[in-house]
Amino acid sequence: MRHANMKNVSSNVDENAMPITRSRAKALASSGGLPPVNPSTNQDGKPLTRAKSKRGASDENKQTTGATSGQPKKRAALKDVSNVVCESASLNCMWETRMQSKKHPAKRTAKVTPAILVNKRPHLQVNTKQNIIEEHNEVKAEALQELQSPTNFTQSTLTQQSECDAIKQCGIPDLMPMHKSTSMTVTQQSTSTGDEHKLCKKEGLDSLGISLISDIDSKHRDPQMCSLYAPDIYTNLHAMELDRRLSSCFMERIQRDITKGMRGILIDWLVEVSEEYRLVPDTLYLTVNLIDRFLSENYIEKQKLQLLGVTCMLIACKYEEICAPRAEEFCLITDNTYTKEQVVKMESCVLNLLGFRLSIPTTKKFLRRFIQAAQASYEVPSVELEFMANYLAELTLIDYSFLKFLPSLIAASAVFLAQWTLDQSKHPWNPTLEHYTRYKASELKTTVSALQDLQLNANQCSLKAICEKYKQPKFKCVATLTSPNLLQSLFSESKVLSF
Repeated sequence: MRHANMKNVSSNVDENAMPITRSRAKALASSGGLPPVNPSTNQDGKPLTRAKSKRGASDENKQTTGATSGQPKKRAALKDVSNVVCESASLNCMWETRMQSKKHPAKRTAKVTPAILVNKRPHLQVNTKQNIIEEHNEVKAEALQELQSPTNFTQSTLTQQSECDAIKQCGIPDLMPMHKSTSMTVTQQSTSTGDEHKLCKKEGLDSLGISLISDIDSKHRDPQMCSLYAPDIYTNLHAMELDRRLSSCFMERIQRDITKGMRGILIDWLVEVSEEYRLVPDTLYLTVNLIDRFLSENYIEKQKLQLLGVTCMLIACKYEEICAPRAEEFCLITDNTYTKEQVVKMESCVLNLLGFRLSIPTTKKFLRRFIQAAQASYEVPSVELEFMANYLAELTLIDYSFLKFLPSLIAASAVFLAQWTLDQSKHPWNPTLEHYTRYKASELKTTVSALQDLQLNANQCSLKAICEKYKQPKFKCVATLTSPNLLQSLFSESKVLSF
């Protein structure tokens, strides 16, 4: 008997080491304080029944009683109305509550109350939405009426903002675009009013005889035209043409073996070469510039004049062209008069003499800008104007006397004479051209007169490469056109402003 009691005590000590739950505590009380050997059965061998409790059983009790006890009682679901009724409204209200509680922690309790009241009475939510929609429509109608009076504009804007805040707090985000469209209407009306004001201002200036200067860089979408940097680029080009101005008397001062006529014959032949190889116009202008710069600083014999011409064109092609012709091809067009070694040697001589300064403001660079300024006065860009201006500018390449004029002055005169040749019904100069060319009409008189003489005598000249080039249909046969006599009134400042 004593041994049996000791065995029960040792078993009780082992069982007490296990966690004690409510069911085990009750079993210990019924058995006189000693835990049973098998927690799932009584001393009589009957299954142990679990007392009813609101709290669910722990994981250890589930493992010991899951097989012998009946179905465990599940935890009752919380009856939260917000999970059933008006889910979108409650979520929006709770979101607004969290955001506002971060800014104002003291008002956290007051913001939660409206959401609970709305959720407890779901039939009021529909009425609230209908009331807000009706009020919103009324506010919209009043706002459209108040738009006509500028004094009520601020008040209507504040009213719409407060209505938007109320709609956000009540969880109806679908109504927000209506207020946004109203504000967009106001913006469009104010913008149109500003455009009408500018239009009236422009008409008023036109009636007074003062023309506005067109901004040729504002609507240009071609990134290669560098519209943002164009004014600074051409300011630099105007300064550079003064710094690297050519000498206009190197034939008399330096050259003794070649003449002006030889120079003209060489350039006329190079025009044919550029057409044969389909070179860009910038290559031809740079070629002539390199020839004149070399001749103005170095003496050359007439036997090497053609070698100088093809070498300068080779250098210009390497600078301007994407796929430049090889040195062998330039030897071939001279009927192999010169070898490749001679061309390469002359190339080195020219580059070293010029100090490798190949970025030169030629007439073509200014002509692009000035033609663009002239096209601003046309509703549709005139192709004939562009071809005519290019034709007149290329005529000056052959004539040695035009070296005394700046490239920008020649380009401006070419545009002036091209507009006068194509249309005598309007003045060929305007404030826009005066602004971008930086020349007044009175400053172009000498150059335009000399350029017109070239135009009228082009058909009688023996050097006809440029004239034959611009007689082609692809250039609209502009070389066949002639300009009437220039009027002295064209170079008057008052005539330009009053047009």
